[in-house]
Amino acid sequence: MCLLERLAIGAAILVVLAAPAKMAAAADEPHFGKPVTAADIAAWDISIGPDGAGLPPGKGTVAQGETVYTAKCQACHGEKGAGSPNDRLVGGAGTIAPDKAPVKTVGSYWPYATTLFDYVRRAMPWDKPKSLTDDEVYAVAAYVLYLNGVIAQDDVLDAQSLPKVKMPNREGFTAFPRWPPK
Repeated sequence: MCLLERLAIGAAILVVLAAPAKMAAAADEPHFGKPVTAADIAAWDISIGPDGAGLPPGKGTVAQGETVYTAKCQACHGEKGAGSPNDRLVGGAGTIAPDKAPVKTVGSYWPYATTLFDYVRRAMPWDKPKSLTDDEVYAVAAYVLYLNGVIAQDDVLDAQSLPKVKMPNREGFTAFPRWPPK
């Protein structure tokens, strides 16, 4: 038997002897991930369409929204949504026109009130997304819509009333060919 054959046989023996030890070590290794359950998906499946499908239970008033806005939104969006340091939320009415410089705010640009709810619920406050309760999101939406003159001061927003809010720029967009779903 030549040296090369001896080395090959020795290597094969080492592989066979090491296999049980390697399998035991693999059993002790961390196992990342787990099967995804329907409940796991439901926690992230929070999209709200223009028709309000998927809106959660809850409600909010303009007065409640002012309190939440002052505590959790004003530092970024300014007093009464005036902007600074981040996006302006209020004003710009009538500026979405070919002959004007657009001021894109919730009240002047956004076509659906449900989009406001969806965005605030999903992404605000920026440093703690998804931290607001559904009642707080309804309330903040009510306050921002009130500041834009879209709803009255005594209006209450909930899953039934929010989709019925007619935004000033609702007709300013080209229809999305896959909406509404068939």
